[in-house]
Amino acid sequence: MQSVPEQVLRTSIVEHLFSRASDPRPVFTHQDFPAGTEHTLTWAELVERVRVVSARLRETAAPGDRAAIVAGQELAYPVAFFAALAAGLVAVPLMDPAGRAHRARLTSTLADCAADVWLTSGRAAGRVREFGTPRELVVVDELAGPGMDPVAVAPETPAYLQYTSGSTREPAGAVIPHRAIVASCWQASRAYEVGEGTTCAGWIPFFHDMGLIQLLCLPVFAGARSVFMAPAEFVRRPARWLRQLSDYPEVFTAAPNFAFDLAAETVPGEGLDLSGVRIALNGSEPVRPETVENFREAFGPSGFRAEAHRPSYGLAEATVYVSSAGPEGPTITAFDREALAKGEAVEAAGGQRMVSVGRPVGQLVRIVRDGKAQADGVVGEIWVHGPHVAAGYWRRADDAFGGVLDGLTGWLRTGDLGVLHGGQLYLTGRIKDLIVLDGRNHYPQDIEATAAEAHPAIRRDRVAAFGISDERGEGAVVVAEWNEATQARDVTRAVLRAVTAAHEVTLRAVRLVAPGELPRTSSGKVARSAARAQYGDGRG
Repeated sequence: MQSVPEQVLRTSIVEHLFSRASDPRPVFTHQDFPAGTEHTLTWAELVERVRVVSARLRETAAPGDRAAIVAGQELAYPVAFFAALAAGLVAVPLMDPAGRAHRARLTSTLADCAADVWLTSGRAAGRVREFGTPRELVVVDELAGPGMDPVAVAPETPAYLQYTSGSTREPAGAVIPHRAIVASCWQASRAYEVGEGTTCAGWIPFFHDMGLIQLLCLPVFAGARSVFMAPAEFVRRPARWLRQLSDYPEVFTAAPNFAFDLAAETVPGEGLDLSGVRIALNGSEPVRPETVENFREAFGPSGFRAEAHRPSYGLAEATVYVSSAGPEGPTITAFDREALAKGEAVEAAGGQRMVSVGRPVGQLVRIVRDGKAQADGVVGEIWVHGPHVAAGYWRRADDAFGGVLDGLTGWLRTGDLGVLHGGQLYLTGRIKDLIVLDGRNHYPQDIEATAAEAHPAIRRDRVAAFGISDERGEGAVVVAEWNEATQARDVTRAVLRAVTAAHEVTLRAVRLVAPGELPRTSSGKVARSAARAQYGDGRG
């Protein structure tokens, strides 16, 4: 395995940016659909704006202070982010203040990071003021004046706080040092073949770890171009993402699995050409075999190559990248359900189909059980070691970063369960989400997938399965959003029958809820812990 070169770790992402200060090529393009136009910054324009904002920040804050970025998906965001880093501050990338769904999360995160300086845009400034009055509110696109060169930083100096999506617990801020940014970018640039001719395209929000690296940091590291839209624009019209991929050359895009499902159901119109999509990263949530197949069937005629689809795995604490499928594209393997329930991966025709998330690049990955690394075929916790791993959590102790294995310290204990098979990594679930019934392990995403297919009234990717424990013993519950035009009794019976047949599990209850009521994280994933807290009383 090739390690991340030491010289890479010593050159900060800000140095990469400023090395292109005279480059006239475009670096960031915002596709502004409400305005019906595109806004672009060249490398030279970006560096100049970063210098101006950085100078202001150095007047009002000291190196190491937190600077919260509270803005929409617009050009002001990368200016604010890189200006904070150039000033030696610790950036805190946060969500659009206009979004209603994340108001409580934004309020709590601002309180947790205790940032005295908030950076925003003229477009978002009014909304930002609804969340409080910081010591300094900087509207980055309204500043003018002399600029300053960046502050020198050490590789271990904290660069930003990456708040996790909160799918299994309360959000926590992972402390990402400067060396982790460039290490992750180096790994991703090799895994996904990103270079100066690449267009990093997409819509993943900048406050999300995948969006921050794929659309902001990686283009700056590799000298590529970023073309982005607001997440809401994709949700309103998924065809916009497809058109974006068609209109630009040498595309590297990234999205969670549900986005590929939505796109496959879209009628994009005439002239769609996806032959220029070199890499389509599928990550952030479990990758479904049906999604891979449906997307290929839908867009193969438009030039999309099957091997361009790259299922991947990562997490905020590893600065997003851990592993990915290689040039061969997706690998789908069927495993025996009974063996998986016992913690073993054995191929079996007609078994549980799983999509591999490939192999790691520039790091060590091990499957660990009882403190020991396991061989292929044994399910255990995924441990990760490398310079891309975060330094810990902001203002809280956690043993997730203190693993000791193979004579090395500093292993990240991810909390994810997985197995190596044929040298490739397969994800089986989260330790905290594992459902154990009668001594057998059941993975919630498998039960959720079965429930979602049980009846057409159930909304895809709007299902939560979790274990409960009460006076009746151990049990499992499914909560699903549904189309209320259908009889609840019919839907409930269909789910009960399907789960019993596929998993030999008799559900304690099936709870049907209205669209939008199932708790979700800031990245759109089902929040099982919150669902358990809300619906885990076991009543049908």
